[in-house]
Amino acid sequence: MGLFDFLGTNKIENRYALALDIGTEFAKCLIFKVEEDKGIVVGSGRQRQKLSDMQGGGVTDIHGVVKNCQKAIERAASQAQVMPTQVIMGIAGELVKGNTTTIKYTRPDPKIGITLEELKDIISKIQRRSFDRARQILAWETGHAEVDVRLVNAAIVDVKIDGYKVTNPLGFQGRELQVGVFNAFAPIVHLGALQTIAAELHLDLLSVVADPYALARSVGPKESTEFNAIFIDIGGGTSDIAVVRQGGVEGTKMFALGGRSFTKRIAQVFGSTFSEAEDLKIKYCQGKADKEDAAFIKNALQTDCQVWLSGVELTLEEFSALELLPSRILLCGGGAMLPDIQEILKNARWSSNLPFARQPTVHFIKPEDVENIEDKTGELKNPWDITPMSLANLGIDLVGEEKITDSILNRIVNSLRE
Repeated sequence: MGLFDFLGTNKIENRYALALDIGTEFAKCLIFKVEEDKGIVVGSGRQRQKLSDMQGGGVTDIHGVVKNCQKAIERAASQAQVMPTQVIMGIAGELVKGNTTTIKYTRPDPKIGITLEELKDIISKIQRRSFDRARQILAWETGHAEVDVRLVNAAIVDVKIDGYKVTNPLGFQGRELQVGVFNAFAPIVHLGALQTIAAELHLDLLSVVADPYALARSVGPKESTEFNAIFIDIGGGTSDIAVVRQGGVEGTKMFALGGRSFTKRIAQVFGSTFSEAEDLKIKYCQGKADKEDAAFIKNALQTDCQVWLSGVELTLEEFSALELLPSRILLCGGGAMLPDIQEILKNARWSSNLPFARQPTVHFIKPEDVENIEDKTGELKNPWDITPMSLANLGIDLVGEEKITDSILNRIVNSLRE
């Protein structure tokens, strides 16, 4: 049984699932039902984390986080009057690395239809290449030669035959098969913590997904090859960035600077507690702080915002080697509510190392922008609701029917994990 014994087993259906976003500042939970390729959100809940529970997007106290998740889930289940047993969870943190690897394969006989064995072979090559690359990056960043890395999530983001985009290549004829697979990797300590949390909550873990990947896949037209954007999700402990070019997720990066850093600065200049500074920051974001305090906060946060922008620039430089960066920045996350962040992005004098065709425009992602998710609670109206909604969107296929390409990929991924 789950958390709510009183609901009775007749209310637990296999078309319901939980989306659990364990953020540095809040644990957020949505309960959704899959109906005709849509996720209908019927319950939501969130619970503030203690400072000692999370650090920079990573779990530092499993027991504390489990208790917070339990409270968030209870609130959502009470509203939904359903307690699902399956969960999709998000993962964040500096050491979570995501990239898309593309392989072009010239087929010896273009007149023969593409077979399952052919597809499996090309995906296997991509997976092994991506794994080696992730280990090298994490070894270099951490200074440890042997980092125990695990695949967090994998997804086919692009399949083309002779330049023609298809969703299922099996049976097609053609000379050149091009497949792009997004892979997110994390140290086993991070992934293991989430698996333990799911087990402690007595939930069946459907999938763990890199937060920025979920976001990038859930906002914007899925089939459009013209969609280009930079997604920035500013949470409590990290800022997560995803770059989408021509409809495909090119990669995801995260750096450990988020809303908590700004709160700590306010606490420092006001000589207040963290909790008091957080309340003051919220008032400031809502335009409700008195003029003197607002001016004081604005001045205090100038340097921190500049440091944050430098973090964004350094991250984007890793995506700028080959072609122009998208000129559209899409913002979400609780930290994005800080007016100084919006201001510094809009007025940024971007580094000459960043090849923007023009000054990027900055927009907020609204809950209604998340594809295939319908909110029946009427409560999902804030920037911090976007990520759990995106996780729910990715959960639709997991709770429902699996696509043929995803099925093949999952089988290969499972064989590589063994």
